[in-house]
Amino acid sequence: MYESHERPWLSPRVMSLCLLGLVFAQLAQLYLYRSRAVRDAIPIVQPRGDLADDEKSTIELFSRASPMVVHITTNTLARIRFTRNLQEVSSGTGSGFVWDEQGHIVTNYHVIKDADTATVSFSDRSSWTAELVGVAPDKDIAVLKINAPLELLKPVTIGTSNDIQVGQKSFAIGNPFGLDQTLTTGVISALGREIDAVTGRKIYDVIQTDAAINPGNSGGPLLDSAGRLIGITTAIYSPSGAYAGIGFAIPVDTVRRYVPELIQYGRLIQPTLGITIAQGDQLKISGVLVVSVEAQSSAEKAGLRPTMRDRYGRIILGDIITAVNKIAVRNPDELLAQLENYKVGDVVTLTLLRGESETELQVELEERK
Repeated sequence: MYESHERPWLSPRVMSLCLLGLVFAQLAQLYLYRSRAVRDAIPIVQPRGDLADDEKSTIELFSRASPMVVHITTNTLARIRFTRNLQEVSSGTGSGFVWDEQGHIVTNYHVIKDADTATVSFSDRSSWTAELVGVAPDKDIAVLKINAPLELLKPVTIGTSNDIQVGQKSFAIGNPFGLDQTLTTGVISALGREIDAVTGRKIYDVIQTDAAINPGNSGGPLLDSAGRLIGITTAIYSPSGAYAGIGFAIPVDTVRRYVPELIQYGRLIQPTLGITIAQGDQLKISGVLVVSVEAQSSAEKAGLRPTMRDRYGRIILGDIITAVNKIAVRNPDELLAQLENYKVGDVVTLTLLRGESETELQVELEERK
């Protein structure tokens, strides 16, 4: 008898390997098909080509100007309710810019108003504690100082605002809503606007722009297309408090005039007549009523007459100032604005309405205390 030793043609293990190979082959074929389909569906990226000239200019402007713009964070001291300990509480943010290599930073007064401390941050994320140098609340200007290394202190390029024109480009760099190093562009929309400072005084010759200005932009620079400072962004006109296409900037000619005084004296050296004037227009007159005259002042020496009462208690109106050096003044704001054109020690000619007649007096301007 012969013993049969039949061997199967394929073992179960070999069969499994063959099936797995077929599966992988099918999957690979499917993957290649789908990859080819996806590749064919992706549009070909076209080369962009060179940037437009105005785009290049804007990019270069931002590259040059952004290192001079800073983010300002203010804090106030608050007493903890139960422990009575003092702690710093964040009170607001704003923008500013480097004025000189000595570390002076220019911003709006309302950015640091009521703050106990302020911190200045640069685009490299470094932060520096600032000290207050001086403020001009009526002009909404403030100057801070930091002890930062010279390589961080890139002063702004100063321009002029007396030759800017409606329609020319404007660029604002700041920190709207805390988003630092933000560039917005627009045009000069109008010139010669008036806005109210936090003190209620008028700020004249304000620039209007449609470059987007939002909360946090305040104190930042408004630049022309050459990258020169032409104003400090200071306010927006918007019922909602956000950008509505109308923003305002204090003209750089005003900034150039007052910042050096703030750095040197910590305040403005403003001329005055040495009188107290009536506020508002309750009297419905065109001019400024003299209420009182300071003793030993140049106004008293010149003969200005204050408002008084006669022996029967009736009010006798004092002199009404109607012009300074032949330029009409209709209200207190216009009078103070005219006096700001002169220095302490200058002599001005006042046109007065005294009773029913008009007269003129010369008065030497004194320093406002």
